[in-house]
Amino acid sequence: MSDDATLVTRAQAGDFAAFEQLVSRYEQRMYTLAMHVLHQHEDAEDVVQTAFLSALEHLGELRQPAAFAAWLTRIAVNTALKVLRKRQGLDAVSLEAVTAEDEEGAIPHPQYIADWRDDPSQTVEQRELQRLLAAAIAALPEKQRVVFVLRDVAGMSVEETAQALGLSPANVKVRLLRARLVLREHLTRLFGDERRRLVPPRHAGDAPRATPAAQRLPRNQEG
Repeated sequence: MSDDATLVTRAQAGDFAAFEQLVSRYEQRMYTLAMHVLHQHEDAEDVVQTAFLSALEHLGELRQPAAFAAWLTRIAVNTALKVLRKRQGLDAVSLEAVTAEDEEGAIPHPQYIADWRDDPSQTVEQRELQRLLAAAIAALPEKQRVVFVLRDVAGMSVEETAQALGLSPANVKVRLLRARLVLREHLTRLFGDERRRLVPPRHAGDAPRATPAAQRLPRNQEG
């Protein structure tokens, strides 16, 4: 099987069959990416088609054939974000809402923490877990979901994600951290071992926790 650089070089020389091989190699990955961002089958298919047509049109501009996958991903991401911008009156929020800077504030502490060393994005090899992770990603707030998809699904750098969304790198890192915490906690609730549950550390301003003994006391004995 030819590598990307070879296929791109052949396609740039006019070998359309080589480009068709690139389409076959990456169309499912681009569709999955578009679905994570848009959550609509028709829109995702349109994004994939538009991205490949744009790639074909501008293939001669690609100076590093080996970087085809990253280049195509950026095209697909930008195409999907344009679809978000055009959505008005639908369930999805506007691109302005997606890319608005967050207010400064502390990262919320998860209520359920387990001893789980792997990042959720690294555990998608199992089919059932992949399905559950996809559902968890879909449930993320859109601001967090788009950043998570670009960073941990598409593999874009912090700087590339920030540029694509018009955010600061710091804001990208905050949203990604929040998304990872939510996903980690959600999947831990499904797969975590209750016996290995870790208690989140207390911070200033937290309400005092009742001890197990105090929780069992009758109300008229409290005080």
